[in-house]
Amino acid sequence: MTAKKTGVYPVYENQFQVNTGTAATSEDGTSITGGTFSNIADMESFSVSFDNGVEEWTPFDQAGWTRRLMTSKSITISVSGKRNVADAGNDFISNKAFKNGRDAEVDIQWTFPDGTKVVFLGAVINITEFGAGDSTNVAPLAFDVMSNGKPIVVPAV
Repeated sequence: MTAKKTGVYPVYENQFQVNTGTAATSEDGTSITGGTFSNIADMESFSVSFDNGVEEWTPFDQAGWTRRLMTSKSITISVSGKRNVADAGNDFISNKAFKNGRDAEVDIQWTFPDGTKVVFLGAVINITEFGAGDSTNVAPLAFDVMSNGKPIVVPAV
């Protein structure tokens, strides 16, 4: 049994995997079985942004002070790297470039250095860079993973 990692860590220890196979999602959308999660080769950087919906109100009993309640969340993970033809994960993502609707959705997971996984079922893949650049550049692949409902957080064991 491997102990959980603690302390600081290099960013490259985060990994992203995409479900390149067929999987079954539980009826309540809280678990996934089957399928094959493959790493996405040659990704170099990522950033995470949360879009939080916060309701505000100013009741009389708070003497002018605002009360707040977070009522919604969404996550966008922007990933960029290089296009790697024949890598299962990289191919699967890049094949979403010309898709729309449900065809642009994938199951993707973010694995943290301590082993915690966040699984986004049916995440929308928004390709933002695809194979373009100067003649001496390596072809890029960049995309946004946009949450599509509540993700599943699987704690490290």
